[in-house]
Amino acid sequence: MKKVITYGTFDLFHDGHYNILKRAKALGDYLIVGITTEHYDLQRGKLNVVDTLMERIEHVKQSGLADEIIIEDHEEQKQEDIQKMNVDIFAIGSDWCGAFDYLKQYCEVVYLDRTPNISSTQIREGQHPVLQIGIVGTGRIAPRFFAESKYVSGVNARAAYNPHKESSQAFGKQYELEAYYGEFSEFLDRIDAIYIATPHQTHYDYARQALEKKKHVLCEKPLTFTVSEAKELYELAKRQGVVLMEGIKTAYCPGFNQMMNIAKNGIIGEIKDVEACFSRITAPNLREMVDRAYGGAFLEFGSYTLLPIFKLLGCQYENVRFDSILAENGIDLYTKVHFRFKDGLAMSKTGVGVKSEGQLLISGTKGYILAESPWWLTKSFEVRFEDPDRIQRYSPKFLGDGLRYEIADFVSKINGNEKMSYHLTEEESIAMAGVVEEFMKDRTN
Repeated sequence: MKKVITYGTFDLFHDGHYNILKRAKALGDYLIVGITTEHYDLQRGKLNVVDTLMERIEHVKQSGLADEIIIEDHEEQKQEDIQKMNVDIFAIGSDWCGAFDYLKQYCEVVYLDRTPNISSTQIREGQHPVLQIGIVGTGRIAPRFFAESKYVSGVNARAAYNPHKESSQAFGKQYELEAYYGEFSEFLDRIDAIYIATPHQTHYDYARQALEKKKHVLCEKPLTFTVSEAKELYELAKRQGVVLMEGIKTAYCPGFNQMMNIAKNGIIGEIKDVEACFSRITAPNLREMVDRAYGGAFLEFGSYTLLPIFKLLGCQYENVRFDSILAENGIDLYTKVHFRFKDGLAMSKTGVGVKSEGQLLISGTKGYILAESPWWLTKSFEVRFEDPDRIQRYSPKFLGDGLRYEIADFVSKINGNEKMSYHLTEEESIAMAGVVEEFMKDRTN
């Protein structure tokens, strides 16, 4: 008898799960299905799981495909189960291709083709449907979004759009997605929501077209280049009854929100100054180094550095000033943005051709918070005081590259959980668009 084993969360059981089990069953005579516990899901970074463990077990049973169901609750269990149960084949979806090659020393490993067009109609009545999401743009960020979306329950990356046929088809083939090019409206008809990961200047138009067709929108920063365009998009989203969210992943990371809460709880007194830096030595051939109109340091990284400034000092600054070091082609290699608020100061530093210490410093009347590079991932930070021996250290959990938290918030908001809106408010997003607008005016003078 040939034994096959597979594992998964199997949340919101749908036809994609059924197809994986069916293909796994066809590989042998006896199918063992491992279902993860809630605790293990959290440990491995799976977010937004809706169904309880008992519900997920019952749904797998009802498929009629599992000969045996076991519970997975720790990291090393796969190799333990394979050896203990004399398994011949380990099978898993092809979106995990290569991740389980280490199991080849114990048995045959088979990666099964995924189902890109999961049907929402097969979700049980009363539950949220699986969100069918399309990726707009197939450049550097798109593969990261696809990889991280696997860790968020209730979302299915289904399709990709790129106006260039070759790029769209190559990305679709690599990640087993439906590929679209040319006609954007046809792409929108196939999905519930879009993630916009295209060059900055295209964000507004793609977002507007999607919102007009009542599609939810998660858009990479900057959302727009003007306050009027940002307000227009948020008002349009409200009228259409859909979610618009700006994708500054730092805003949604648990550690960053913990740091903001500590800063606001009075332990360092009144906050009087915020200094945030994000710099990177960028390859000379990349878009941010060659696009004179929309490249450069501030447009690339400024949204990150503005985020803690507006979170902690508010959005009503009295004045703003820009100082930049320019490359020969006119892009800003390094930009400092100086803010004056009624009762505080702030500075944003960004660089693509100048390297600086990438830290976040929050100064108060009783102490300060220091988050070292990369503070925008917020894996650690310290609260320090006048007494040098008094230091409080924090090491919050951070999983993947942070995008999964952003995606999980997006899905939660679509499902009606508005409590997450404080992570990045509409006011903060519009205020950032205002600074971008001032910067664009300043660079043309």
